[in-house]
Amino acid sequence: MSAATAARQSAEERRESILDAALIEFAATGLHGTSTEHIAKRAGISQPYVFRLFGTKKRLFAEACGRCMREVKDAMEAAAEGKAGEEALHAMGAAYIDYLATEPRRLMLQMQMYAACAEPEIRDVARGGYGELVRFVESRTGVDTARISRFFGKGMLTNVLAAMQVKDAGFDWADRLVQGCREDV
Repeated sequence: MSAATAARQSAEERRESILDAALIEFAATGLHGTSTEHIAKRAGISQPYVFRLFGTKKRLFAEACGRCMREVKDAMEAAAEGKAGEEALHAMGAAYIDYLATEPRRLMLQMQMYAACAEPEIRDVARGGYGELVRFVESRTGVDTARISRFFGKGMLTNVLAAMQVKDAGFDWADRLVQGCREDV
């Protein structure tokens, strides 16, 4: 993006473009391995502007992670529209699997977020986003606690398998696990 294009963007549009750039950079190298200089360059803005909008690199990471968790919830919410119970649960699980396939950077950002949970600010974002997702699935489906736990357990297994990029990679054990995740979401 050229400086002229960046100048024509509203403050909110610049903020979103910085979050887009941050997602790419943080997904690849995490909170501590990512340079705000690289994020600024990718967004086509100056590094001081990143700090002016977000204050700290940690705050930018937290906001990128929070946005990522909201996007997961939005995808699940859209999939469950007009459905209830197990039907809604299956639709949400399938949507999440598809989301990971089409948005692999968002998966990697989630994994980086979990890895950075030693930082209280990041842990709060992870807990808040995950808690909101659990509460949404509970209220939308009305299924029992054990079923909710199995659903989220499979979601985490799905995350690990996707992060290892084992789908269709010829690992018989992985193929079975992927199939199992798809069958009983």
